[in-house]
Amino acid sequence: MHRNALPSRCRRGAALLALASALTACTSSPPLSTAAQPTAVPAAAPAPAPVPELRPGIPAGYLGRALPDSLALLPPPPAQDSPAFANDQAIHRAAQKLRATPRYKLATTDANLHFPQVATTFSCALGVPISQQTSPTLYLLLQRTLVDAGLATYAAKDHYKRTRPFVFHKEGTCAPADEASLRTDGSYPSGHTAISWTWALLLTELSPDHANALLARGRAFGENRLICNAHWQSDVLEGRAVAAGALAALHANADFTRDMALARAEIQSLRGNSVQPTGCDAEKAALAVPIPGVL
Repeated sequence: MHRNALPSRCRRGAALLALASALTACTSSPPLSTAAQPTAVPAAAPAPAPVPELRPGIPAGYLGRALPDSLALLPPPPAQDSPAFANDQAIHRAAQKLRATPRYKLATTDANLHFPQVATTFSCALGVPISQQTSPTLYLLLQRTLVDAGLATYAAKDHYKRTRPFVFHKEGTCAPADEASLRTDGSYPSGHTAISWTWALLLTELSPDHANALLARGRAFGENRLICNAHWQSDVLEGRAVAAGALAALHANADFTRDMALARAEIQSLRGNSVQPTGCDAEKAALAVPIPGVL
C-alpha cells in the first residue's frame, strides 16, 4: 500500500502496510483451518464489479478519508499506576496460561489477517463457507471493510504509541514473524478486534438468525489477541468501539449498502444449495476454553 493512498493522519501506521499486504491472496499457502471447506461446491457466483485498488490486487476500503476518528472517539489508555492497568495485567496473566490449549491454536490462526485464510473466520458461525469462489461479493465486502476498520484505529494508535504486553513483559507471541513490526506499532486500540467486531456486526445484519454465534465468534477473535500476548484487554474493549464507529460510517456509503444486499443474496443461495462448512467441531472445542476474568 502506498502511503499516499492512506488518510494523512494514518500514514505513520507502519503495520497498515502489512495489513494491506494481508489482503493479497495467498493461494500457494495451505489454510490454517478447514472451517471454510464446503461439503459441496456450487457453481461460482458472478464476480462483483471492479473497485479501486490501493495497489494491484488490494482493493481499497469503502470510506477513503471519511474514517471515524479513534483519537476523538476513545479515552486515553490506562496509566500504569491505575486500577484499569492492574486489571489488564491480571487478564494478561490468565490468558498466558492457555498456551497448551486448543484456544491457543485458534488464537494463532486468528492472528493471520491474510486472505483467503481470514475470510473463513466466520464460516462456521454463519453456517456457510465464505470464499472468493462461492461468495465473491461477501469476500470483497470483508476485504474492503478490513481496510476501513483497520485504518480507523490508527489515529489513536499513532498518538498513544502504547507498548504491547509481549514487549512490556519481554515475552513472545503466537506469531513470532510479526513481532518486529508489532514492536513499533501502537497497542491501543486493537486493530484485529476492530476488524473482527466490524465483521461480526455486519454479518449479523446479513444473517440475524445466526446473530449469537456470529457475535460470539467476533468477540473471541478479538480476545484471542490476549492469548497471543499481542494486546491488553483495554485495547480489545476499545477496538469494539472503533468497529461500531466504522460500521456506522459504512452505512452512509452507497457502495457498501449495495454490496451488503448482494452478499445477503449470496448467503441465501448457499443455504438454498445446502452448502455447509466443515471443520467446525475443532473450532467449537477451542471456543469452549474461556479466558478467566475477561470482561
